[in-house]
Amino acid sequence: MAKAPGKSYREGVTLVDAVNRFGDDGKAEEWFVSLRWPDGVLCVDCGSDNIHVRKPDARRKTSVFHCNTCKHDFTVKTGTVMHDSRLPLGKWALAFYLFSTNLKGVSSMKLHRDLGITQKSAWHMAHRIRTAWDSNAERFVGPVEVDETFVGGRERNKHGTKKLRAGRGIVGKAVVAGVKDRETNRVSTAVVSGTDTATLHGFATERAAKGANIYTDEHAGYRFLPNHKVVRHGVGNYVDGMAHTNGIESHWAMLKRGYHGTYHQMSTKHLQRYVKEFEGRHNDRQLDTLEQMAAMVHGIDGKRLPYADLIDG
Repeated sequence: MAKAPGKSYREGVTLVDAVNRFGDDGKAEEWFVSLRWPDGVLCVDCGSDNIHVRKPDARRKTSVFHCNTCKHDFTVKTGTVMHDSRLPLGKWALAFYLFSTNLKGVSSMKLHRDLGITQKSAWHMAHRIRTAWDSNAERFVGPVEVDETFVGGRERNKHGTKKLRAGRGIVGKAVVAGVKDRETNRVSTAVVSGTDTATLHGFATERAAKGANIYTDEHAGYRFLPNHKVVRHGVGNYVDGMAHTNGIESHWAMLKRGYHGTYHQMSTKHLQRYVKEFEGRHNDRQLDTLEQMAAMVHGIDGKRLPYADLIDG
């Protein structure tokens, strides 16, 4: 069954089951609390387990935890991407479900319609959820494939005031570099400043362990990488023994399908979060749906994204 289409060996969660499980704010809160503090609630300030719980009431929809040691009040949202959010926990949980089960992403318009919240709140929520996948670069034992792609609209399609008037092709596009580890099938991706040798070498060697075999195309920026073998796309050669970049290019194809089919535009300002979204969903793809959601929740602690910071600049 491991080779069946659609990763059918995984245990999924239907939309009906998700609504029944998380549609109730109390059940959703229990789920978030159990994931954040599996061994019991701890103070987010001092770490004490001497906690008094004030349950939700007509005025307050979320439990408030009071630390008897440092006298600090907090909720399960405090210090996470949900910090200061007025949206109920049930809608947050369902948003995590939608992001984990939609391979091409979820637009803010879909969140707006499905959750019954404003499009502005949905846009903010979506970017906050994407930060859950933002993590430090992994270092792969290899063998690894390294490649880059370009993201952005065509110059000819841009409004006159946004055209750079500096040529065609990749002009005006952002560069995204990626490494895929063949052993674990995991990827590590990031927006980079360019395709020069210093940038691409630094990106690749940060993610490929010493001694790892590295496979790339013939781009000059990859020359002189250690343990390096090239496949020459320019002459129609796409596989040369073990040398190919088909795995990482497959990941780029999914990113581009999300770009064209779901989001239609990824601004350079926010592109890194979109890139990490597709990376994180790829890396968690072998997990059951609830495990994917749990992995996302484990990544939200300490990652606040206030709306003012999101729109700044």
